Amino acid sequence: MSAVPEPAPPLAGLRVVDLSRALPGALATLVLADYGADVLHVEPPGGDALRREPAFPFWLRGKRSAVLDLRKAGDRDAARRLAERADVLVESFRPGVADRLGLGWPALAERNPRLVHVSITGFGSRGPFASRKGYEGVVLAKLGAMSHVAGMAPRAGPAFPAARYASFSAAHTALHGALAALWERERSGRGQHVESSLVQGLAAHDPWEWFLRIVCERYPTAYTPQAPYSERGVPTQGFAFRLLVCLTKDGRWLQFSQTSPHLFREFMEVLGLAWMFDDPEWRSAPDFETEEKRERFWEILLEAARGRTVAEWQEVFDAHPNVWAEVFRQTREVLDHPQMRHNRHVVELDDPRAGRTRQLAPFARFAATPIAPRGPAPELGAHTAAALAEIEDAPAAPVTAAPVAAPQPADALDEADRAHAGARPGPLAGVTILELGLWYAAPYGTAILADLGARVVKIEPIAGEPMRHVMPFPDAGAVKVLQGKESVALDLEREEAREVVHRLARRSDVVLMSYRAGVAERLGVDAASLRRENPRLVYLSAPGYGVDGPCARKPAFAPTIGVASGAALLQAGPSIPHGPDLALADIKPASIRLNLAAQAPGNADGCAALGVATALLLGLLGRARSGVSDDILTSMLCTTAYAVGGDCIDYDGRADCRSPDALLYGHSALYRLYEAASGWIFLAAPKPKEWDALCRALAPWGDLAGDRRFATPADRASNDGALADALGRILARRSAADWERDLVAADLGCAELAPGPVARAIVHDPIARDAGFLAEVEHPSFGRHRRLAPLARLSRTPGAAHPAPTLGQHTRAVLAEVGYSAEEIDRFVAEGVAVTG
Repeated sequence: MSAVPEPAPPLAGLRVVDLSRALPGALATLVLADYGADVLHVEPPGGDALRREPAFPFWLRGKRSAVLDLRKAGDRDAARRLAERADVLVESFRPGVADRLGLGWPALAERNPRLVHVSITGFGSRGPFASRKGYEGVVLAKLGAMSHVAGMAPRAGPAFPAARYASFSAAHTALHGALAALWERERSGRGQHVESSLVQGLAAHDPWEWFLRIVCERYPTAYTPQAPYSERGVPTQGFAFRLLVCLTKDGRWLQFSQTSPHLFREFMEVLGLAWMFDDPEWRSAPDFETEEKRERFWEILLEAARGRTVAEWQEVFDAHPNVWAEVFRQTREVLDHPQMRHNRHVVELDDPRAGRTRQLAPFARFAATPIAPRGPAPELGAHTAAALAEIEDAPAAPVTAAPVAAPQPADALDEADRAHAGARPGPLAGVTILELGLWYAAPYGTAILADLGARVVKIEPIAGEPMRHVMPFPDAGAVKVLQGKESVALDLEREEAREVVHRLARRSDVVLMSYRAGVAERLGVDAASLRRENPRLVYLSAPGYGVDGPCARKPAFAPTIGVASGAALLQAGPSIPHGPDLALADIKPASIRLNLAAQAPGNADGCAALGVATALLLGLLGRARSGVSDDILTSMLCTTAYAVGGDCIDYDGRADCRSPDALLYGHSALYRLYEAASGWIFLAAPKPKEWDALCRALAPWGDLAGDRRFATPADRASNDGALADALGRILARRSAADWERDLVAADLGCAELAPGPVARAIVHDPIARDAGFLAEVEHPSFGRHRRLAPLARLSRTPGAAHPAPTLGQHTRAVLAEVGYSAEEIDRFVAEGVAVTG
């Protein structure tokens, strides 16, 4: 008997031309290469700047390299001919540049109608900021992200967030658009243009602040925004105590994960503080009306937690599975996390320059399909000759008679989003997703796919998705995570409810499950059980840690995973104090800084949700192309590690990654925050070719060009502190608004800092409105409100924004659809099996 061949990876046989020059494109094409695509990275003479960073063996792995100088007509022609034979092209030029090079979507689509053309920008393709340089720091400044994390630095003022959340997120929104377009191409045979941006990517990380602000606008006398900490540095909400950051007896920092009432009660029991729930003075814990009471309670918790060493706390965690904390790790240490090793999310790879490396494995693990890196990072230009020979030997993609849709005007897309009845279908029209999950980290991933046309049936508990109850205004906390879904409220502890899920599984394409380990099996909604109902199901398990292993049953929330991944210490900088002898007066402000660093401006919830959407699309596309319906695993921990992946690689002789200065101004004098005469600016001019323009723009206020200390890039690097001082003196002479106006006019990266939080800029600022990133919908009880439009814009099948449902709004209709009579549904409601809206 002949052996059954292994199924091919989901993207095997697809050709990708990568013209991108920055991290978002590199991360997007890394995923495409990991899952089987042949990625040709077209680099400029001298190579991609990412080659000079320690993570280049990770970011460039599995790709081929060709060197082309797009300033030359012959090389531009070669790039066009490569695109004519490609399935996907990825570029990160500023709007209009690709068109000028003859590499824009309209020109390429004429020759290759099947091409999926992906553009990743900083601010989008239209609006007042579209033409600006899209450095991540500039985008964060304009979004209010640096003001958002004011308090993270050991000084007054805004802080520089070092984790590259916007780049990571833009990579995944680009992947959502590209993979959805490829899925749609399987049916139509036609490609289309896909756009994503750093602005839209970062917007994915806000679970509820947006809607909290809308509520406060509408009801100003009843609700006002509240900062998480008072002016005296005291928590204003009980959530800070549920997610306690504390110091151990042996001087290590811990982040607890006790958000639910039963988890917090067990935490109080192991602290020896359960008596407080019976004491009239403290029984409302962890929520108190007065700042004095909150501060005293905080101090009691910190002192009690400090009574154990890390090892003693680990004994508590082993004995009490509902009590859990992560030790604050450095980013490189995530490779040694026991759950990462158990999940096989760490891989060893030989690199011809770096030698033996340890790096992150492909983020989504497929059970039936072998997924592994295609090889090490290529030598610069190693495949130039072969790539050029291929375009000489192979014919271009055939030009079909089918008309290619030109990109639609953005205003027309916005109008379609507002008029749902006439909206064109999204690329995932016809796909049904059955969602079994809670909170944000996995369920927002299916909300993203609902915007792209998928039907998402969410199974909610009888009491509702927990996020419905995190805000004082009903449902405000859950609006974003429920957008575009159908709500079916069932008690899965009841056999009748589980039968409903089984019937739904027979009609679904995909199941998303994010319960803690063991829950799906206990409820009979695990992959094996549901696949007996429908062998074609793609089943994604997306827990915090894993479906088994050392941490699988531990509660995982965004700050905890931010700590475990190393993101928190990366952002908080080297000035966080450590050691067993710290006074309480030092512990409290440091714990605030660490808390901010663990969850802003991006967070593990947003990272995980973006990864969930990508993994679901990979599974769907793999089934369409190979017929294999796979079991897939993603985890919050591994996906978040990718967001700080620049430091999640280890090999002998590895240089240190760029880290912020101790006061969290930025990476260097030419990429950092400066205080102006009024306001703050972020300056981004790190490239050698930008130096002369910067000197000319600043010449009326100081002679940088004539200072021999800064004559060459090497001189500027070795005298970075002196350069920062010189720039600081110059930039302090005028307002931030004046500097932004003049430096942007000189085509330099500069932004006056917007006030935080990020949601404020997204909801109100032209940065989102004029770029076409917003839509309006009518919520059943929330009324008409603004929300994000689909995070990836597709030219031909753009999808549409829809509102969130009320609890059980679709229970009756969905149960009738799967065969239940009106009498049976009434009985389910009467007996508490189901809730109808």
